[in-house]
Amino acid sequence: MRRLRLATFESEGAGAFQRAGPPGNTIKFSTVTAPRTVPSVDSGASSAKASRRVVSIQRWSIGLLIAGGALNYIDRATLSVANKLIQDDLHIPVAKMGLLLSAFLWAYAFAQLPVGGLIDRYGPRKLLALGLFAWSLAQAAGGFVTGFGPFVIARAALGFGEAPLFPGGARVVRDWFGIRERGFATGLCQSAGTFGNFVAVPLLTFLMLRLNWRWMFIIVGAAGVVLSLIWWSIHRDPAEISLTPDERRYLTEGDEAAADRPPSFAEWGELFTHRTTWGMIAGFFGTVYTLWLFTSWLPYYLEHERHMTIEQVGALAGIPYFCGAVGAIVGGWLCDLLTRHGWTPIGGRKILISSALAGISLCTLATVFAQSNAVALVFISICVFLVYISSSAAWATVPIAAPGQFTASLGSIQNFGGYLGGALAPAVTGFIVQRTGSFSQALMLCAGVCLVSAAAYLLLVQKPIQAGHA
Repeated sequence: MRRLRLATFESEGAGAFQRAGPPGNTIKFSTVTAPRTVPSVDSGASSAKASRRVVSIQRWSIGLLIAGGALNYIDRATLSVANKLIQDDLHIPVAKMGLLLSAFLWAYAFAQLPVGGLIDRYGPRKLLALGLFAWSLAQAAGGFVTGFGPFVIARAALGFGEAPLFPGGARVVRDWFGIRERGFATGLCQSAGTFGNFVAVPLLTFLMLRLNWRWMFIIVGAAGVVLSLIWWSIHRDPAEISLTPDERRYLTEGDEAAADRPPSFAEWGELFTHRTTWGMIAGFFGTVYTLWLFTSWLPYYLEHERHMTIEQVGALAGIPYFCGAVGAIVGGWLCDLLTRHGWTPIGGRKILISSALAGISLCTLATVFAQSNAVALVFISICVFLVYISSSAAWATVPIAAPGQFTASLGSIQNFGGYLGGALAPAVTGFIVQRTGSFSQALMLCAGVCLVSAAAYLLLVQKPIQAGHA
């Protein structure tokens, strides 16, 4: 794993979690104003470095998170790839297929609320292994269903099982990376999703044509079961390892909110009293709304609105997702770059996310008015590139904005807001297209949503959430 050597960093805000008064008193959150810039230091000064053992843990953790993230998106795509065959085999009407497609998204969105607190309490090793194992069984079960009802249950179970992955990944990055290296690590994790989208269609089509759609579900599910066992065998949480003083200094230097104590439910609820939390929810709503508009409708849009052939769509539809993979890595890298050049971590991420959302709004509008198919595809590719810059920066904000033991909790709350948008986007877009016969109004609505999300993020996300006295 690439390690960045950076100058020492003055942390944002003061104060770590403390328990005041007699036992039983709860902790109350407070926000502390953070300076925009980091004081310059002598070029000869050096920050704490990761030990060889920590670097090894970083490499294995990120590698397994990337594999899990790619498999996560491949699992999601199985129903879309086999849509027509499943509809014919199980005699499911088109209207019910829409409900089946959305079953995963609603389950995934609402599962975010409890799962973050569970990860912060029991650790990402246990919750990610359990989630990966459960979602893989649900995926394999899709290959055995015989009707609409059981399929809805299998897809909802897939959503519940996948819920811990990205909040858990945020906690792993918080646990094992110094504050100056978390952006790039987060970007690598985020690139897994769009890489999974990129390879899903050709891989799943190959399995479906060589075998059948049922075996496609079963094989992908079996791969997830194997990966869950590998994660459980290899990954360790910091509490399971005796860290040296130098290792602890590397992991906590500049991160005054770092803490090991698991949160209570009352303290988890306190996160909703902060403007920063609501700003992160609103910002991620626009990001994921755009992502799932294109994820759900891009092939249909290119074929019916842009009059491309199926062969052209198959060859070109993967280009935006390749751009998204690049955007995910670039977004994480930019987070660390802005920190190195004097921005506070939350300030740099805030500007990056708001700018990306504004750019998405402009490019979506440009897509509506593009006369050429090639120009439209360029604007769509830029949109997806910016979506993943925003997504990487949003997830890189979580370990910065949240107190140490609330990292997964805040990440899952943010993801809940995002996937409310993700669940709405396919249905709202389909309704508009059916009513108007065109994607123009749906794309304009998406542009408006992103602009509102950018403004909300810019205005509401002001300070990291710190802990004060009760």
